[in-house]
Amino acid sequence: MKLFLFIFLSIFSIQCSVKKNISSDTTGDFKRDTLTYFDQSRHRKIPVAIYKPANQANANKIPVIFSHGWGENKGGDYFIYSYLTEFLASKGYFVVSIQHELPTDEMLAMDGKLQVTRRPNWERGVQNILFVLNTMKKEFPDLTYSQLAVMGHSNGGDMTALFAHQYPALIHKVIALDNRRMALPRTKSPKIYTLRSDDYPADEGVLPSEDEKEKYGMVVEFTTIHHSSMDNDVTPEERKYMTQKVLEYLEK
Repeated sequence: MKLFLFIFLSIFSIQCSVKKNISSDTTGDFKRDTLTYFDQSRHRKIPVAIYKPANQANANKIPVIFSHGWGENKGGDYFIYSYLTEFLASKGYFVVSIQHELPTDEMLAMDGKLQVTRRPNWERGVQNILFVLNTMKKEFPDLTYSQLAVMGHSNGGDMTALFAHQYPALIHKVIALDNRRMALPRTKSPKIYTLRSDDYPADEGVLPSEDEKEKYGMVVEFTTIHHSSMDNDVTPEERKYMTQKVLEYLEK
């Protein structure tokens, strides 16, 4: 009896450590669930917001994982692209937005060779994405993971690009919103799309050459939107452009 109770409590403890603080909100065409995963191997909390169609009859079962830009470790950044995540959910997509930064994390490197000094931050982001993806596969096995899209803005776009380098077989599409430091993979699979700002250039080698774009079918489009305005700071006109362009990439 004691052995049975010990096993039961151990299993219960593991389950509770993986997911907690679940809250739900349904608004119009989408539903948002917020919860916190826990990666026991790294002793790390991973808050996530899950956006999905309010009416499951409209669900296309295609998963999208979104990674936010650097937010100075203040938290809550997984909510500040809601204009985009909510829109995609209303169109049938299953969107998971990850909170990558915790208050106890070291600040993002601002000096040195950034491809080197920021690499630990990106590697942690890659592990967050992988853990969330593996958890999704257990909790939502009916999603079409062969169509998985990973997307991120700025530093989150750099994490997304690195994830695509390390786990290309897990991804169908990559959508990078003005990542500036991590080179985009030169590959036909996964498919690579990127939207660029009008005020900050990417580092040398991040974007493909004209020959590489043609060879691999990579899509690079320049916009009139500022780098820091690709989150909820977008104007109504920019919002329309961003949402429709991302939807276009996902539907190709």
